[in-house]
Amino acid sequence: MKVHHIPFKKTGYFSKLINDYLDQNFELDQFYGNFPNIEGFSNQIELKYQSKIDSQFNRVHLVNSLKKQYSLVEFSENTASNIELLKEENTFTITTGHQLNIFTGPLYFLYKIVSTINLTRQLKEAFPSYNFVPVYWMATEDHDFEEINYFNFKGKKIEWEKDVSGAVGRLNTEGFQKVFNEFSKHLGTSINEEFIKELFQKAYLKHTNLTAATRYLVNELFGKYGLVIIDGDDKLLKKQFSPLFKEELLQKTSYKKVTQSSKKLESIGYNIQVNPREINLFYLKDDIRERIIYQNDIFYINNSTITFSKEAILKELEKHPERFSPNVIMRPLYQETILPNICYIGGGGELAYWLQLKAYFEQMNTPFPILLLRNSVLFLTEKQNKKLQKLKVSLEEIFCKQGKLVDKKVKEISEIEIDFSTQKAFLKEQFDSLKLIAKKTDQSFIGAVNAQEKKQLNGLDALEKRLLKAQKRKLEDEVSRIKVIQDELFPSKSLEERSRNFSEMYLKLGKELIPILLNSLEPLQLEFTVIEY
Repeated sequence: MKVHHIPFKKTGYFSKLINDYLDQNFELDQFYGNFPNIEGFSNQIELKYQSKIDSQFNRVHLVNSLKKQYSLVEFSENTASNIELLKEENTFTITTGHQLNIFTGPLYFLYKIVSTINLTRQLKEAFPSYNFVPVYWMATEDHDFEEINYFNFKGKKIEWEKDVSGAVGRLNTEGFQKVFNEFSKHLGTSINEEFIKELFQKAYLKHTNLTAATRYLVNELFGKYGLVIIDGDDKLLKKQFSPLFKEELLQKTSYKKVTQSSKKLESIGYNIQVNPREINLFYLKDDIRERIIYQNDIFYINNSTITFSKEAILKELEKHPERFSPNVIMRPLYQETILPNICYIGGGGELAYWLQLKAYFEQMNTPFPILLLRNSVLFLTEKQNKKLQKLKVSLEEIFCKQGKLVDKKVKEISEIEIDFSTQKAFLKEQFDSLKLIAKKTDQSFIGAVNAQEKKQLNGLDALEKRLLKAQKRKLEDEVSRIKVIQDELFPSKSLEERSRNFSEMYLKLGKELIPILLNSLEPLQLEFTVIEY
């Protein structure tokens, strides 16, 4: 096995905002705190120590909540030990979060968690007097069912069809037998395939709701490495956060601060990931999760007949904090309030909206965590890499859009020059001479000269394209082989980690899949990883 690294920027799959963040562009300094390097983590640990947010009171409640959540789950000694360590003031968490995608959804779900586990190991080596616990935050309160109700397997969409409403974590698992039957059609009887089938059955056919099924699944895959899984849909944890729920209802601070930051980001040329609402809370009860809207001194629950006066909603919050659910703007603050967290690991889209939040955190006197881009991976067989080498396609080049890659390689291997730059430069030189003559004779003649120049240059462009097209036909075999291998590595013309499910890789690598990832991914290297196996 070989591990290769490519700068994120050179893959072409990451936004200008994320690339500039990784490059520590000075224009982004105001939107984050410490940078993800060893010096930054040293500063972040000190920052958390100075903060009063990680009180012993909070830690005890956190541990009690986790023990309750794990009460019906068999979990490893490493996880049990890490939960107990959270009581200690020298223990900090490294956190990633993700939706409850069926059977983990896309491959990058694994990469998030492996990045988190590996970073805790690396920090323990760098700061041996501290403890670092990897945490997976389950997005149990999300209600975007269409985003999580399927996974892709060998080009097939395996889907859980169900009429639903409310938080997905509370959904019962009725209907998963049908999903399993469909999935099984595509599986054989090898050891690896039997493991996949058994894992799916035990997760989704033996548990009553999606939260429990996901906790079981993730615990089976990562529990032995000490991963702690947390469900934020928890009355005790929300009770700790209720003063900030109240502040949000009455002051709308998140809207004001995030709007200011968003305008600043836009003013320096970046796209905004999320737009805040005046109240960034949902009301969560039974099978509804709807926005809270304030109008004319009344709090309305969107798409329902439920209303509250100011006094009534504050009374509801006091009695039932579990009925208030933070949206994408407030969830990070909730997470950082109840966890002794120093780093959040996420994808490019996640980090983009976190960068809108720092001013809001400062207003709420909450330390802003270090933001770390998760590891990204491309799996490549030795055979595939040999094919690439034979085609003289580098690992960086294979990330190019297919049209550009084919054009580039055809020009390189063609026996004739498919580049009319010299001819265009010569033509431009001739027309510059004509323009000088026109200026000395008749100024009106310049327009005709410019028009003829444009016509001639367009003609050369057309000829160049026709020549390239002809060479593609002549080199059809090489073009076809380039397309085939790129399609193998980039299904649907995108990163495989965004579409393939982990089960496809498990069929190839079996129980070595996760150890290979743990041994290959380096969270602080801040580069794309290519694993050749």
